[in-house]
Amino acid sequence: MSVEVERKFLCSADTLKTLEEMGAVCVGQRQFHDQYFDTPVFDLTLKDMWLRKRKGCWELKCPTTTVNRTEETSGEQSKAAALCTRYKEITNLPDIQQRVKEVIKEDTDSETAEKISSQEDESWLSKMNLVCFAEFTTVRRSFTLEEEGVQIDLDQADFGYHVGEIEVLVPEGGDEQSALEKIERTAQKLGLTGHQRVEGKMNIYLKRNRPEHYEKLLSEHVL
Repeated sequence: MSVEVERKFLCSADTLKTLEEMGAVCVGQRQFHDQYFDTPVFDLTLKDMWLRKRKGCWELKCPTTTVNRTEETSGEQSKAAALCTRYKEITNLPDIQQRVKEVIKEDTDSETAEKISSQEDESWLSKMNLVCFAEFTTVRRSFTLEEEGVQIDLDQADFGYHVGEIEVLVPEGGDEQSALEKIERTAQKLGLTGHQRVEGKMNIYLKRNRPEHYEKLLSEHVL
Protein backbone atom coordinates (compact mmCIF):
# COMPACT_ATOMS: atom_id res chain seq x y z
CA MET A 1 0.00 0.00 0.00
CA SER A 2 1.28 3.46 -0.85
CA VAL A 3 0.48 7.04 0.13
CA GLU A 4 -0.14 9.55 -2.64
CA VAL A 5 1.15 13.02 -1.77
CA GLU A 6 -0.14 15.54 -4.28
CA ARG A 7 -0.46 19.23 -5.00
CA LYS A 8 -2.86 20.52 -7.64
CA PHE A 9 -2.22 23.64 -9.71
CA LEU A 10 -3.91 25.60 -12.46
CA CYS A 11 -2.26 25.20 -15.85
CA SER A 12 -1.34 28.25 -17.91
CA ALA A 13 -0.35 28.79 -21.54
CA ASP A 14 3.31 28.58 -20.47
CA THR A 15 3.09 25.34 -18.49
CA LEU A 16 4.33 23.05 -21.28
CA LYS A 17 7.22 25.38 -22.10
CA THR A 18 8.19 25.58 -18.42
CA LEU A 19 8.13 21.79 -18.10
CA GLU A 20 10.45 21.51 -21.10
CA GLU A 21 12.84 24.08 -19.62
CA MET A 22 12.83 22.15 -16.31
CA GLY A 23 13.95 19.01 -18.10
CA ALA A 24 10.69 17.16 -17.44
CA VAL A 25 10.28 14.10 -19.67
CA CYS A 26 6.90 13.42 -21.27
CA VAL A 27 6.02 9.77 -20.63
CA GLY A 28 2.85 9.72 -22.69
CA GLN A 29 -0.77 10.72 -23.04
CA ARG A 30 -3.75 8.58 -22.15
CA GLN A 31 -7.50 8.78 -21.74
CA PHE A 32 -9.45 7.13 -18.95
CA HIS A 33 -13.02 6.97 -17.72
CA ASP A 34 -13.70 7.21 -13.98
CA GLN A 35 -16.75 6.18 -11.97
CA TYR A 36 -17.08 7.06 -8.27
CA PHE A 37 -19.39 5.25 -5.85
CA ASP A 38 -20.97 6.00 -2.47
CA THR A 39 -24.16 5.28 -0.55
CA PRO A 40 -27.14 7.62 -1.09
CA VAL A 41 -26.36 9.30 2.26
CA PHE A 42 -22.65 9.76 1.42
CA ASP A 43 -21.21 7.38 4.05
CA LEU A 44 -17.83 7.13 2.32
CA THR A 45 -17.20 10.63 1.03
CA LEU A 46 -18.24 12.23 4.33
CA LYS A 47 -15.25 10.36 5.76
CA ASP A 48 -13.09 11.64 2.87
CA MET A 49 -12.99 8.15 1.33
CA TRP A 50 -13.21 7.88 -2.45
CA LEU A 51 -14.16 4.62 -4.16
CA ARG A 52 -13.26 4.67 -7.84
CA LYS A 53 -13.39 2.33 -10.81
CA ARG A 54 -10.96 3.09 -13.64
CA LYS A 55 -10.27 0.78 -16.60
CA GLY A 56 -11.91 -2.14 -14.80
CA CYS A 57 -9.76 -1.72 -11.68
CA TRP A 58 -10.94 -0.58 -8.25
CA GLU A 59 -9.21 1.85 -5.91
CA LEU A 60 -10.18 3.25 -2.53
CA LYS A 61 -8.47 6.46 -1.40
CA CYS A 62 -8.45 6.94 2.36
CA PRO A 63 -7.10 9.89 4.38
CA THR A 64 -3.83 9.27 6.17
CA THR A 65 -3.36 9.63 9.91
CA THR A 66 -0.08 11.50 9.63
CA VAL A 67 1.09 13.05 12.91
CA ASN A 68 0.98 16.83 12.79
CA ARG A 69 4.56 18.04 12.60
CA THR A 70 3.78 21.74 12.46
CA GLU A 71 5.93 22.40 15.50
CA GLU A 72 8.91 20.86 13.69
CA THR A 73 8.59 22.91 10.53
CA SER A 74 8.89 26.53 9.57
CA GLY A 75 5.89 28.65 8.69
CA GLU A 76 6.69 28.40 4.98
CA GLN A 77 6.94 24.61 5.17
CA SER A 78 3.60 24.44 6.96
CA LYS A 79 2.00 26.56 4.24
CA ALA A 80 3.47 24.32 1.54
CA ALA A 81 2.16 21.20 3.31
CA ALA A 82 -1.32 22.72 3.56
CA LEU A 83 -1.46 22.93 -0.24
CA CYS A 84 -1.02 19.16 -0.57
CA THR A 85 -3.34 16.22 -0.07
CA ARG A 86 -2.28 12.83 1.32
CA TYR A 87 -4.25 9.63 0.72
CA LYS A 88 -3.58 5.94 1.23
CA GLU A 89 -4.42 3.96 -1.90
CA ILE A 90 -6.02 0.52 -1.48
CA THR A 91 -6.18 -1.45 -4.75
CA ASN A 92 -6.88 -5.00 -3.57
CA LEU A 93 -10.62 -5.60 -4.07
CA PRO A 94 -11.27 -7.80 -0.98
CA ASP A 95 -9.44 -5.23 1.16
CA ILE A 96 -11.51 -2.46 -0.40
CA GLN A 97 -14.76 -4.34 0.27
CA GLN A 98 -13.76 -5.01 3.87
CA ARG A 99 -12.92 -1.36 4.47
CA VAL A 100 -16.17 -0.19 2.88
CA LYS A 101 -18.18 -2.67 4.99
CA GLU A 102 -16.55 -1.32 8.14
CA VAL A 103 -17.52 2.23 7.21
CA ILE A 104 -21.12 1.58 6.19
CA LYS A 105 -21.58 -1.16 8.85
CA GLU A 106 -22.86 -3.61 6.27
CA ASP A 107 -23.48 -7.04 7.76
CA THR A 108 -22.17 -9.27 4.97
CA ASP A 109 -21.22 -12.80 5.98
CA SER A 110 -17.91 -14.28 4.86
CA GLU A 111 -19.55 -16.66 2.35
CA THR A 112 -21.27 -13.78 0.59
CA ALA A 113 -18.08 -11.74 0.68
CA GLU A 114 -16.26 -14.59 -1.07
CA LYS A 115 -18.87 -14.67 -3.80
CA ILE A 116 -18.60 -10.95 -4.51
CA SER A 117 -14.85 -10.62 -4.48
CA SER A 118 -14.24 -10.98 -8.23
CA GLN A 119 -13.25 -7.95 -10.28
CA GLU A 120 -15.95 -8.59 -12.88
CA ASP A 121 -18.89 -9.33 -10.56
CA GLU A 122 -20.24 -6.01 -9.33
CA SER A 123 -23.19 -7.37 -7.35
CA TRP A 124 -21.36 -6.29 -4.20
CA LEU A 125 -22.17 -2.68 -5.09
CA SER A 126 -25.92 -3.20 -4.79
CA LYS A 127 -25.48 -5.44 -1.72
CA MET A 128 -23.69 -2.54 -0.01
CA ASN A 129 -26.14 0.02 -1.40
CA LEU A 130 -23.42 1.77 -3.42
CA VAL A 131 -24.41 3.91 -6.40
CA CYS A 132 -22.41 5.88 -8.95
CA PHE A 133 -22.47 9.58 -8.09
CA ALA A 134 -19.82 10.87 -10.52
CA GLU A 135 -18.66 9.77 -13.94
CA PHE A 136 -16.32 11.55 -16.33
CA THR A 137 -13.50 11.07 -18.84
CA THR A 138 -10.05 12.64 -18.55
CA VAL A 139 -7.26 13.14 -21.07
CA ARG A 140 -3.93 13.15 -19.21
CA ARG A 141 -0.42 14.09 -20.30
CA SER A 142 2.21 12.84 -17.86
CA PHE A 143 5.75 14.06 -17.23
CA THR A 144 8.49 12.94 -14.85
CA LEU A 145 11.32 14.74 -13.12
CA GLU A 146 13.61 11.76 -12.67
CA GLU A 147 16.06 13.40 -10.29
CA GLU A 148 13.22 14.27 -7.93
CA GLY A 149 11.10 11.15 -8.34
CA VAL A 150 8.15 13.42 -9.13
CA GLN A 151 5.33 12.92 -11.63
CA ILE A 152 3.48 15.87 -13.12
CA ASP A 153 0.10 15.29 -14.78
CA LEU A 154 -1.83 17.76 -16.90
CA ASP A 155 -5.52 16.76 -16.93
CA GLN A 156 -8.35 17.87 -19.17
CA ALA A 157 -11.74 16.59 -17.99
CA ASP A 158 -14.67 16.23 -20.37
CA PHE A 159 -16.77 18.67 -18.32
CA GLY A 160 -14.42 21.54 -19.21
CA TYR A 161 -11.92 21.67 -16.36
CA HIS A 162 -8.13 21.74 -16.74
CA VAL A 163 -5.87 21.10 -13.77
CA GLY A 164 -2.29 20.01 -13.10
CA GLU A 165 -1.03 17.67 -10.38
CA ILE A 166 2.43 17.27 -8.85
CA GLU A 167 2.58 13.82 -7.28
CA VAL A 168 4.99 11.70 -5.25
CA LEU A 169 4.15 8.15 -4.13
CA VAL A 170 5.51 7.13 -0.73
CA PRO A 171 5.41 3.61 0.79
CA GLU A 172 3.07 3.52 3.78
CA GLY A 173 5.09 4.63 6.80
CA GLY A 174 7.67 6.27 4.49
CA ASP A 175 9.09 9.78 4.51
CA GLU A 176 6.17 12.05 3.63
CA GLN A 177 8.12 15.15 4.65
CA SER A 178 10.69 14.43 1.92
CA ALA A 179 7.82 14.06 -0.59
CA LEU A 180 6.41 17.44 0.48
CA GLU A 181 9.83 19.03 -0.02
CA LYS A 182 10.15 17.53 -3.51
CA ILE A 183 6.70 18.84 -4.43
CA GLU A 184 7.56 22.31 -3.10
CA ARG A 185 10.80 22.45 -5.12
CA THR A 186 8.90 21.39 -8.24
CA ALA A 187 6.20 23.99 -7.59
CA GLN A 188 8.85 26.70 -7.32
CA LYS A 189 10.38 25.61 -10.64
CA LEU A 190 6.92 25.80 -12.21
CA GLY A 191 6.57 29.33 -10.88
CA LEU A 192 3.54 28.52 -8.73
CA THR A 193 2.66 31.23 -6.25
CA GLY A 194 -0.02 31.82 -3.65
CA HIS A 195 -1.21 29.70 -0.75
CA GLN A 196 -4.73 28.89 -1.93
CA ARG A 197 -5.33 25.18 -2.46
CA VAL A 198 -6.49 24.52 -6.03
CA GLU A 199 -9.68 22.50 -6.45
CA GLY A 200 -9.44 19.08 -8.05
CA LYS A 201 -11.64 17.59 -10.74
CA MET A 202 -14.02 16.01 -8.24
CA ASN A 203 -14.67 19.28 -6.41
CA ILE A 204 -15.59 21.03 -9.63
CA TYR A 205 -17.68 18.12 -10.89
CA LEU A 206 -19.72 17.99 -7.69
CA LYS A 207 -20.13 21.75 -7.56
CA ARG A 208 -21.54 21.76 -11.11
CA ASN A 209 -23.47 18.48 -11.17
CA ARG A 210 -24.21 17.41 -7.57
CA PRO A 211 -24.60 20.66 -5.62
CA GLU A 212 -26.39 19.00 -2.68
CA HIS A 213 -23.55 16.48 -2.27
CA TYR A 214 -20.96 19.26 -2.68
CA GLU A 215 -22.59 21.48 -0.03
CA LYS A 216 -22.80 18.58 2.42
CA LEU A 217 -19.09 17.81 2.03
CA LEU A 218 -18.30 21.50 2.33
CA SER A 219 -20.32 21.87 5.53
CA GLU A 220 -18.52 18.85 7.05
CA HIS A 221 -15.13 20.34 6.06
CA VAL A 222 -14.26 17.42 3.77
CA LEU A 223 -13.75 19.79 0.83
